[in-house]
Amino acid sequence: MAQDPGLFDSGGDEPGKEPDKSSRPLADRMRPQTFDRFIGQTHVVGPGKPLRRLVEEDRFGSMIIWGPPGTGKTTLARLAANVSGRVFLRLSAVETGVKELKESVARARYNQLNGKKTVLFIDEIHRYNKTQQDQLLPHVETGLITLVGATTENPSFGVIPALRSRCTIVELTPLSFDEVCAIVRQALDDAENGLGGKASVESADVIDQIALFAAGDARMALSLLEACQLAAGEAAITAGLVEKISQKANLLYDKAGQAHYDHASAFQKSLRGSDPDAAIYWMSRMLEAGEDPRFIARRLMVTAAEDVGNADPTALILATSAAAAVEKLGLPEGRIPLAQAVLYVACAPKSNSSVVAVDAAIEYIRRSGGPQQPPAHLRDASYPDAKKMGHGKGYEYPHDFPDHWVAQSYLPDGMEDVRFYVPSKHGREAVFEQKLNEIKGKKPL
Repeated sequence: MAQDPGLFDSGGDEPGKEPDKSSRPLADRMRPQTFDRFIGQTHVVGPGKPLRRLVEEDRFGSMIIWGPPGTGKTTLARLAANVSGRVFLRLSAVETGVKELKESVARARYNQLNGKKTVLFIDEIHRYNKTQQDQLLPHVETGLITLVGATTENPSFGVIPALRSRCTIVELTPLSFDEVCAIVRQALDDAENGLGGKASVESADVIDQIALFAAGDARMALSLLEACQLAAGEAAITAGLVEKISQKANLLYDKAGQAHYDHASAFQKSLRGSDPDAAIYWMSRMLEAGEDPRFIARRLMVTAAEDVGNADPTALILATSAAAAVEKLGLPEGRIPLAQAVLYVACAPKSNSSVVAVDAAIEYIRRSGGPQQPPAHLRDASYPDAKKMGHGKGYEYPHDFPDHWVAQSYLPDGMEDVRFYVPSKHGREAVFEQKLNEIKGKKPL
């Protein structure tokens, strides 16, 4: 038997072994160890579902579990390792890097030599950069590790294509009201892992109130229940107590719930409305709530292109630079270049002509029917038979003419008078309008 490398003494869970429960949060203690105790996500782990059968038969491969917080991503990963008898290793992409990944691989090799399979669970896997994700590829490919990555963001954007292609994408959905109620009742009844014998509720309405506040997030529901139990002591948990504690929790928002989208909307609309104070407020509020700064940076880049555009092209350059700086610096330092770019975009002159132009062109293409071919004089004339077919014939080289402009059509036949781009009269774009009018000698756009 190979000698244990001594890595992850507390990070690798042998099947059937549980750490000390006394210091663990209720939400962690209540994680089910079997599918029969798992509440919700029946479309994935219900009786007879393919993933459940593969786990029970120890035949499942690497997967990316995508879904909002508190829907069972970590629980499903642990459960899969427990049911299949594999060793469970856990990393957080927020706190670890290449060094820890290499240590995990070394531990997996040790497990393999001892006849054990390894599940490597990476929480918030979308936080790893491309280099870090690349480190996983050969070990996923060979099967040395069974990767289970968890992400709250669409893996199409946060996980590199090479890794996505080697994993099954499993999408989880917010739990229903009834499912959250069932989880709360389960915790109140469970004397071994939950609050059985330690907590009671004044009425069933209290459970409903906790479930309503949790909005599909089991972790939030159990955390609120535990906070209420600690505050109530030996007394029954009342609706008033739930309301009081949930109000404190509501100071921040769930970054994957509806408030996430409401805050992002307020942020973008403040930028578009040229209110720097509101924009910096909503940015700060999102950061304080634990929002991924890269999400904020992406919203900022979109706004810089969509709402500022060519009225001030520097806005997109600065927003893109801020996104790169956030990626390299992380938090808290990354908040500074992000704030710089937010204030610039908010104060910049505004133009939406770019998004209007591209959407108009797309709409025209979709309505026009068949494909429109380029005019013969614009077609590629670089290969031997092209000229025989008339390609390039009559093309006028703009640099041979004053103002670098010549009166020839660059659109398909029949579209000579079609316009998609209408420059705004703001910032640098006002110069575009004037120059186009001067060159083409046409009426104002």
